Amino acid sequence: MARSAYHVVLASASPARLETLRRAGLDPEVVVSSVDEAELDVPDAKVLVRDLAAAKCREVAARLAPSTPTIVVGCDSVLDLDGVALGRPRDADDARERWQRLRGRSAVLVTGHCIRLLGAGHGGEPDAERVAVAATTVHFADLSDTEIEAYVDTGEPLVVAGAFTIDGLGGAFVTGVEGDPHNVVGISLPLLHDMLGELGVQWTDLWSPLSS
Repeated sequence: MARSAYHVVLASASPARLETLRRAGLDPEVVVSSVDEAELDVPDAKVLVRDLAAAKCREVAARLAPSTPTIVVGCDSVLDLDGVALGRPRDADDARERWQRLRGRSAVLVTGHCIRLLGAGHGGEPDAERVAVAATTVHFADLSDTEIEAYVDTGEPLVVAGAFTIDGLGGAFVTGVEGDPHNVVGISLPLLHDMLGELGVQWTDLWSPLSS
């Protein structure tokens, strides 16, 4: 396979997002943004993740000076439960309380996506950008107090939006999803495919030789 036509930069420290992109054939460089998520207080979950994703993507893009065509991807996720945006729990007590509310119910995992196609390497053209939000309904098992306690004790719920994962220990507690399952991990591949297409970028041009 030929070398990827684009250098891809992931503006996120999320191991799950990085692994998802790698499994899809990409080999992104990780450049973590310095955006302080706590500074943006927006009650609407979709607006919140959209604005945070854009802020992260733009901050990282502004630090780059690429000599080859470069695409920067920024994302942010929260779980919308009863109209309240839930990010990472503050502590174990917060995670425990969330699961007591989540068990046996459904909530919506929303992820903001922002991509910037940097002008360098494109004849001096200005940067192009797309911003969009993906939403996936997640159905949760009716956990017992003992199961919640054991899960919180693993520490996994403390480091992820919504206090759960679908690709880790929490996968057994998700009974179903409606929408893109990749989005529950924190990055929607079909949405990225469509956003890039709007910018004239073919998804297969992002595949790394390592994926062959």
